[in-house]
Amino acid sequence: MLKYIIFDFDGTLADSKEVFISVYNQIADKHDYRQIEPGNLQYLRTLTITERCRYLKVPMYRIPFLATEFLSRYKQALDRVKLFDGIRELLLGLNALGLETAIISSNAEHNIAGFLSANEIGSVSKIYCSSNLFGKVKLINGFLKKYKLGPEQVIYVGDEVRDIVACKKAGVKIVWVDWGYDGRETAVSEKPDYMVSSPSQILNLAQRAMSGDRT
Repeated sequence: MLKYIIFDFDGTLADSKEVFISVYNQIADKHDYRQIEPGNLQYLRTLTITERCRYLKVPMYRIPFLATEFLSRYKQALDRVKLFDGIRELLLGLNALGLETAIISSNAEHNIAGFLSANEIGSVSKIYCSSNLFGKVKLINGFLKKYKLGPEQVIYVGDEVRDIVACKKAGVKIVWVDWGYDGRETAVSEKPDYMVSSPSQILNLAQRAMSGDRT
């Protein structure tokens, strides 16, 4: 039986695109990487993380070293991160169904906790994080093991191709949202279990799952 709806953070619950671009461009300027600009933003949404790094001239091996600086700068701009419309109502609705909600993210736990507190969201019961961009399947499996859950007891909600790939490896159902970082065409190619364009559709999926309809 379904017990948890697990969310990605950036691009799924939190509209952090403006902050992400600003912070990235500060780091890009410092290290002489290519900037993210209005003219290339839509193109970047069609690329995988590896392809984005290649296009932006960010060496893949540098990502773990840049993560600490990125998350520190992100924290300083946390007041500019906004909750997507409909998310507050979604979280309340899921809890009303008797479901637990959690966040699994490559952002920092203190950033997410600070954001939830500032937005007076107390319904998210667990935050599980790692700064490893490519370690989400490990995070998901770790979460399942820690809380003694089977893959069939959770649904993951995310906005990136790496979310889809990780969930498929972990055997977890994945809901892809179209308001986040990755473009629809890129996501379609990875065949997520569900694709939604509004938070209310996630609540409808959860209601159907609770009634035994997993179609």
